[in-house]
Amino acid sequence: MFWAWARAVGGAGLLAVLLWQVGSGPFLAGVRLIDAPALAAALFIGVLTTVCAAWRWSLVAGGLGVRLPMATAVAHCYRAVFLNATLPGGVLGDVHRAVRHGRDAGDLGRGIRAVDWERTAGQVVQVAVALVVLAAFPSPVRPYLPIAAVLLTAAGLAGLLLARVLPYAGRSRWARALRTAVADVRAGLLARRTWFGVLLASAVMVAGHLATFLVAARTAGSDAPLSRLLPLTLLALLAMGLPLNIAGFGPREGVAAWAFGAAGLSAAEGVATATVYGALVLVASLPGAAVLLARRTRIPTPGREAASTGDC
Repeated sequence: MFWAWARAVGGAGLLAVLLWQVGSGPFLAGVRLIDAPALAAALFIGVLTTVCAAWRWSLVAGGLGVRLPMATAVAHCYRAVFLNATLPGGVLGDVHRAVRHGRDAGDLGRGIRAVDWERTAGQVVQVAVALVVLAAFPSPVRPYLPIAAVLLTAAGLAGLLLARVLPYAGRSRWARALRTAVADVRAGLLARRTWFGVLLASAVMVAGHLATFLVAARTAGSDAPLSRLLPLTLLALLAMGLPLNIAGFGPREGVAAWAFGAAGLSAAEGVATATVYGALVLVASLPGAAVLLARRTRIPTPGREAASTGDC
């Protein structure tokens, strides 16, 4: 509960600072500029990324031994995207689908770990794409990329070393947890039948999110070339991984304001772009609201249940 409140307060604080710095104009202007072509593009891209997310989840869950039909995965992913876009923290939808699938499959632990690992795989691919794009195009963080690459490489090597040494270091809780993690990665992510699908789905999802951000930038009125916008929108996309937001708003707008300003554009343009992106993602997630409503209508109320029992 403390962390949930801390995340909400952190997101509200970031938004308050942005409002103090740039005013409400960029937020309102971004929303007013949204048009039908932008909404149609967001809905189409949303279908593509949600299906890829469901495919990735289904592959990882199958590798861990908890079967997940594709149709069920798509419905759960749409619901999760909608909840992530409307509730504080940006992860409550994923928590819900993890717990729900684990209970339905009769193995709560594996259900939760399947979501954890498929999201981790997506983050790894996103960081890898970010390193390539930020190295290829000018951006405010380009001078710091060598340091970031060294740190990430060191962290990866340390993780591999721990994965090889600690599982055999005893029967402690940490050793058991690490053995489970290593087994999960081998079965759910690196198995021959899963690794390519997980990689492909993650790459398409990153491309889809970037495409939506570029649509948002054009909708917000930015006329900067794509080679200049791409690294800036990618930085804002990376900021969305921070769970300090209010219905998705917070770090994304803050990083977009800084990145656009540091690149010689304007902080207001960055805020407007990020605001449009948030609105487009919300619209693209609306099928998830339909899934929630359909679920509620299928749950019998006590009165209905008693009536149906009396009719029999």
